[in-house]
Amino acid sequence: MSTTPDDIDRMAQDIVRHHATTFAGFAPQPTPASDTQEPVYQAALQACSTLGFIAADALCLARAWQARTQRTGQFSAADWPDDPRDFGLRLRNGPHVFAACPMQLGLYAVLPDATWVQRMAHAGVPTVQLRFKSSDPAAIAREVAAAVQAVRGTPARLFINDHWRAAIEAGAYGVHLGQEDLDALQLEDLQTLRASGMRLGVSTHGYAEMLRADALGPSYIALGAVFPTTLKAMATAPQGLGRLAAYARLLKSYPLVAIGGIGAEQFAPVLATGVGAIAVVRALLNAADLDAEAQKLMELMAAALR
Repeated sequence: MSTTPDDIDRMAQDIVRHHATTFAGFAPQPTPASDTQEPVYQAALQACSTLGFIAADALCLARAWQARTQRTGQFSAADWPDDPRDFGLRLRNGPHVFAACPMQLGLYAVLPDATWVQRMAHAGVPTVQLRFKSSDPAAIAREVAAAVQAVRGTPARLFINDHWRAAIEAGAYGVHLGQEDLDALQLEDLQTLRASGMRLGVSTHGYAEMLRADALGPSYIALGAVFPTTLKAMATAPQGLGRLAAYARLLKSYPLVAIGGIGAEQFAPVLATGVGAIAVVRALLNAADLDAEAQKLMELMAAALR
């Protein structure tokens, strides 16, 4: 029996009905053009667009819904796709992957300079990132080297945001790159990064970017922005806890870092999604008592992860 447009609409409505509460708060998006006539694909594409997923992510979900239906032999509107096989994920399998890091990176402090890195590393924060903004290569090299020196004698893992060449030169633990940073990398740059032994963290903001990150075999994947943040202009809407939980189920083989507008009061629900780390900026930089705030946030993480 052939499937009619009405059948496709009914499947789409069924998907929306089952998942509207989980993914509430997003404006419907235009349904992108379909590159296949498969009914399940078309229904999922329509439904995910209605649920507010941007075109690139709706297309990823439609392909996954179709792949799962073919794999299992049945269509299920109630079950959100979260099997890596249906998305074609590599999950760090194969020879071309970056060095591993712990599954639970813990409290992850994103800091503006080496002085802050030193304070947080000596306060016991397990993972720190230097996010130093400068276009001066000499200043960048000095600050990265100072940050590497600042964590010596502590167990803190130091990631350098963006400045990967300086990170290699100074001997940092790893680097963190955003999607724009990945755009600027050439194949030989990736080969240099892998060969250096650097750990690599990658920022993502949805399914399409998660698939792109997975193809690199990174050490961890950052998921955000979870909540609204004023620290930087975001091209995508805040993802919220419902999407974060779906992302964490799909990527559970990776160390995962939640980032974006997360304060102490949100630690428990964020960690309940399955991520193993929370990145904070304002929660520490704006604290009246920095050491006390760092200790409080680490205790909140420990309690939530028990």
